Amino acid sequence: MDEPLRDTRTLVIQLRDRIANLIKDDGLKPGDKLPTEAQLTQRFKISRPALREALKLLEQDDVIFVEHGRGRFVSAMSAVTVERPITVFESVTDMTQHYGYKTNNKVLSIAEEEPDATTASCLKLSPGERVIRIERLRLQDDEPIMYCIDYVPRQIIPARLFDIDWSGSLLALLERYKHRPRMSAAKVSAVMLPDDVAERNDLRGFGPALLIRETCFNTAGVPVIYAVDYHRGSHFSFSLVRK
Repeated sequence: MDEPLRDTRTLVIQLRDRIANLIKDDGLKPGDKLPTEAQLTQRFKISRPALREALKLLEQDDVIFVEHGRGRFVSAMSAVTVERPITVFESVTDMTQHYGYKTNNKVLSIAEEEPDATTASCLKLSPGERVIRIERLRLQDDEPIMYCIDYVPRQIIPARLFDIDWSGSLLALLERYKHRPRMSAAKVSAVMLPDDVAERNDLRGFGPALLIRETCFNTAGVPVIYAVDYHRGSHFSFSLVRK
């Protein structure tokens, strides 16, 4: 019997992942029926309301589907797997490590400023609220492979800017202030680095990039990071599932 759920993620998200693993570990195929709610609550030692919320997440992700009066079934999407799915939320550090990179972060600039309209909208800021702007390069063997700008609402990091080591993980830093991101919404496009960025930071040879504009949310659904990341096209590729 499975152990009770205990880790730092929210209970419902933990449970969603455990049920997804159950589908794989038990060898369930598309069209197979999922265990009943009673069986799952017993297996995971969890309340039925939490279970139903986790099942809703799996249904939204098209991992399972419901036939009213018959139960829940494994969908065709459960059989689709891709390497490095762009739909998975993870830290940039974890992502680069998966590619085999041991990156060195170089902070180019750090400032408190008034956000532009796009940033203010993505972070749902009120008039007059300010952001911390962190501009960084990620390097592999002294070769720049990512150019990143992150915007964080000033109000959630009250410390003095020069008291913080901005070269480390931004997600870990926000964890200290109870605002670690858990999910995100992103837009992707193929671009070149802006001319002024390439000139200012000696990145003329950066080449084509995959630009990911991403808004990251904490567990309460509050936006805590607006990120603009340029992934060097010669070093990164991502996969996706279409449905």
